[in-house]
Amino acid sequence: MSSDYHIHTPLCRHAIGLPGEYARVAVEKGLDEIGFADHNPMPEPFDDWRMLLEDLPRYIEMVEEARGQFPELPIRLGLECDFIAGQEFWIEKLAGMADWDYLIGSVHYIAPGWDVDNPKLIGRFDEHPVAEIWALYWKAFEQCIRSGLFDFVAHPDLVKKFGHRPPGDLRSYYEPCIAAAAEKKVAMEINTAGLRKPVGELYPAPEFLRMACEAGIPLLINSDAHAPEEVGADFDKGRTLATEAGYTQTVRFHQRKRRFVPLGE
Repeated sequence: MSSDYHIHTPLCRHAIGLPGEYARVAVEKGLDEIGFADHNPMPEPFDDWRMLLEDLPRYIEMVEEARGQFPELPIRLGLECDFIAGQEFWIEKLAGMADWDYLIGSVHYIAPGWDVDNPKLIGRFDEHPVAEIWALYWKAFEQCIRSGLFDFVAHPDLVKKFGHRPPGDLRSYYEPCIAAAAEKKVAMEINTAGLRKPVGELYPAPEFLRMACEAGIPLLINSDAHAPEEVGADFDKGRTLATEAGYTQTVRFHQRKRRFVPLGE
């Protein structure tokens, strides 16, 4: 049984294809459930790669249209929400703006206002020690988890997108986030988009995932699709990573309640 809960739409301003097109690919690939999760709008202009607040009603309409086109396919409504310390009130407000099936927490920004996965800003990795960047990122990721605002968190080690890692054992970065997720009962995803990025590997690293499994943290496998053909991309590799880490189940969400299903074939 396979689902893909991390799918974007053109309203995020850096994806292509209508929800119905993504749903059609999902049916063709044999997925039995999908969900959309565009980048959350902000109350004021913030950056150029997220949904605008005035487009939120249209986003909900587009998902409803896809549900009408493919009634045989459960299509969930979600939102990928950037965690930015001090802006928790806005996520709380967004949570009441629609009948969400899930909210995803993610970290792209670290102080002072740097979206670490932005290729236009990759030069900043040469201006700061990688260990310092990683420390800031993982601190924010732990705060994201501990906020209690989200049903699951996205691409845990996104900070490695361009291949930058501190030397040595990385478990000290992972451990606080694993502990937070176990305490707060927050699920995590395997995100196959890492294979389509410069780092060329899945998010998260195998060691991180083994630690998550040992801590009993629920798992999803998602594509982070920004084009219809990316739906379910490399799920075979994601399932292999999950199985090797010890997982036998994944989770599904409906109206912000979760249930477990066997890991897909």
